[in-house]
Amino acid sequence: MHIHILGVCGTFMGGIALLARAAGHRVTGCDANVYPPMSTQLTEQGIDLTDGYSADQLALNPDLFVVGNTIKRGNPLLEAVLDRNLPYVSGPQWLAENILRGRWVLGVAGTHGKTTTTSLLAWILEEAGLNPSFLVGGVPQGFGVSARLTESPFFVIEADEYDTAFCDKRSKFVHYSPRTAVLNNLEFDHADIFADLSAIETQFHHLVRTLPSNGLIVANAAEAALARVLERGCWTPVELFNGEKGWQAGEVNASGGFDVSLNGANVGHVASFALPGDHNRANAIAALAAARHAGVPVAVGLRALETFKGVRRRLEIRGTERGVTVIDDFAHHPTAIRVTLDGLRQRVGSARILAVLEPRSNTMKLGTMKALLPESLAQADAVFCYANQLGWNPAEALTPLGAKARTFDDFDELLNAVVATARDGDQILVMSNGGFGGIHAKLLAALAAPSAAKLKD
Repeated sequence: MHIHILGVCGTFMGGIALLARAAGHRVTGCDANVYPPMSTQLTEQGIDLTDGYSADQLALNPDLFVVGNTIKRGNPLLEAVLDRNLPYVSGPQWLAENILRGRWVLGVAGTHGKTTTTSLLAWILEEAGLNPSFLVGGVPQGFGVSARLTESPFFVIEADEYDTAFCDKRSKFVHYSPRTAVLNNLEFDHADIFADLSAIETQFHHLVRTLPSNGLIVANAAEAALARVLERGCWTPVELFNGEKGWQAGEVNASGGFDVSLNGANVGHVASFALPGDHNRANAIAALAAARHAGVPVAVGLRALETFKGVRRRLEIRGTERGVTVIDDFAHHPTAIRVTLDGLRQRVGSARILAVLEPRSNTMKLGTMKALLPESLAQADAVFCYANQLGWNPAEALTPLGAKARTFDDFDELLNAVVATARDGDQILVMSNGGFGGIHAKLLAALAAPSAAKLKD
């Protein structure tokens, strides 16, 4: 079958393309701006890409159009598909009907930590010899790809609550019917499609309604919103973590290691763990619990955690110049910003952290959570906010941070200000859910320039 994918360079839809290609289909795709790294990953797999959404792509004559959730009515190619009554389907529905059916699906849902926890879970199953298929909203360092298809019955997927497509406003994860489900946390997000937290809780309730009685829910006991979801109806066994009962992670040691207990009894020790922060230890024990449900002994899971290398764009060190380290992170929600800074603080101790923030998610552009930003950035020693095309005033929102927060409308001015402030030993933490104009490489280049030699003074 020939499949043409609209919005193919997004992480999820790009993963769909890779899975479809691995399943033996001919795959082509298009996007508004065909861009790496996904474009590179796709072309290396023999997937032809078209830049833009021109209606003349109908001449490709595919058997099916698979439509990503960024595609809206008015898109010229989508309009041509609808006008001619050509066959189309959403990405999640295609995945459910053609790849997931008949497999043991392990889905990881939650407002934060989905990509890391999904990657941890896939890695544990891999180290246990189960050779899982997976689809992750990022690139796990140990795998080097965001998606793969194997002969294994196990499929690990990042289960996103964002809507499915222009024609299906249910959350993506409703399509996946997991047997094992991790409910990591639940906060208000995606203000562009959800009116309030209750609306998101309803979608999580719909997910819970799809789970079998012989499945397992691994739920964060510290989340009141998840408790409300489960109180609305639950027909599946539940294991808790982060509470008085269930799975718990002990205090971290100098190597990042920690003890793990279950219902108060110690079940083992992780000698070292590459990911800093309490939230990442919580992610790890959630993955352990889910993997155990799939038959992985706890001892095997603990050893796998010790070899996990992390995920690209999650506290990823991009380089060091003149003693200044540049770090990339996907954080964009205030809670994610806070826990990312907390984790980095645990890693670097008293070193200065320069936080460089681009509020570009739909929720952040609306200003829905601007009042939470000052508290979320409290661990930073200096804050540089890129105010480009925001509908609210970030300088005003960051006033509680005083002189340590500065905002910029001009990218180059922001870049120069960060470089001028940096000194030997500093950690520059760049937080954005986009490419941020390639700022990471530009910072490193500017820091390496002779004019930056004063940094070590």
